[in-house]
Amino acid sequence: MSTFQAPRGTYDLLPPDSATFLAVREAISAPLRNSGYGYIETPGFENVELFARGVGESTDIVSKEMYAFTTKGGDELALRPEGTASVLRATLEANLHKAGSLPVKLWYSGSYYRYERPQKGRYRHFSQVGAEAIGMEDPALDAELIILADQAYRTLGLRNFRILLNSLGDKECRPVYRAALQEFLAGLDLDEDTVRRAEINPLRVLDDKRDAVQKQLVGAPALRDYLCEACKAYHEQVRELLTAAGVVFEDDEKLVRGLDYYTRTTFEFVHDGLGAQSAVGGGGRYDGLSEMIGGPALPSVGWALGVDRTVLALQAEGITLELPASTSVFAVPLGEETRRVLFGVVTELRKAGVATDFAFGGKGLKAAMKAANRSGATYALIAGDRDLAEGVVQLKDMVSGEQTAVALDGIVAAVRSRLA
Repeated sequence: MSTFQAPRGTYDLLPPDSATFLAVREAISAPLRNSGYGYIETPGFENVELFARGVGESTDIVSKEMYAFTTKGGDELALRPEGTASVLRATLEANLHKAGSLPVKLWYSGSYYRYERPQKGRYRHFSQVGAEAIGMEDPALDAELIILADQAYRTLGLRNFRILLNSLGDKECRPVYRAALQEFLAGLDLDEDTVRRAEINPLRVLDDKRDAVQKQLVGAPALRDYLCEACKAYHEQVRELLTAAGVVFEDDEKLVRGLDYYTRTTFEFVHDGLGAQSAVGGGGRYDGLSEMIGGPALPSVGWALGVDRTVLALQAEGITLELPASTSVFAVPLGEETRRVLFGVVTELRKAGVATDFAFGGKGLKAAMKAANRSGATYALIAGDRDLAEGVVQLKDMVSGEQTAVALDGIVAAVRSRLA
């Protein structure tokens, strides 16, 4: 047994379970690739200030959960705790917003890191697929992203998730609400950290999950009562577009999300089968983030969906994905000369797009056939010296047990026709 173990709050993705994670990533990204979103990949670490400015110093992510470190050269860096700030930074650095028509539509997939108390559904290393539409203010974009996420989850077979929807207003109306909320919070019995958070970003207090805080928030001013006419009209358009597309959502006036950069549309996907960690993904509009990190005005919207939590949601609904077999054909050579010949056949089958494996290590027939069974292969290719002398290979159906002699020079065509 190894002396080393995976760090606390992390996990290893291993076969066969890893195939489900790959299928979830594929299902989430497929609607995006079909809707004009191009793939982007950013570094696993960034300048600390990018997240402090963008995500917000008042957030738990920046103040408590970010893995920050100083390099040997003196740079202050952090492992990325979320994807949006990095994607927007890369967009600005590469001038993608100047390269063609807006919006710039991007999707990404990767690992993210937060120092949290580990529990089921909450890890210190986790995987997300995200999407961003950068550089345009249009309720149709907000609706498009929510529809694409809904489509991805339904393609996976998920049904017991809910979409929560809210508007956080903009720079015109939110300051008025902010002042009213701060006045309300000043009269509550809150701890020092929460009081400090209320001074920096009072909306973050609404996102506090502690019962002691939530009980005191009864009667707090509602943001919907402070929205300006433009924000009301914008939000209503998003709601109408979702309804027309047949996407069911719930209005949630307390939905804030945990990041400071959100404006107007904010949404969350929750699954009631996951207990306390019910959020499987979410996002919203972030019209001022570009200016926060030193760029021009680029109104944008995006989301991130957790791969780990989506897999847990599938398990909660008892859904097993139909995954393609990792191996279709397993070659079993009996003798040194047949090893050489069958290995060449394996190479040709792989070139032809057939998933093929080989009995390595000179196993005997019994052990090699056990390996073929474990591989899940549909067919086994078996050959001994006599078969080789006759120019044939035995093609065995692993389900029926039926075995047929096939000419060596016709094996690729024979296997492909059977698999088709």
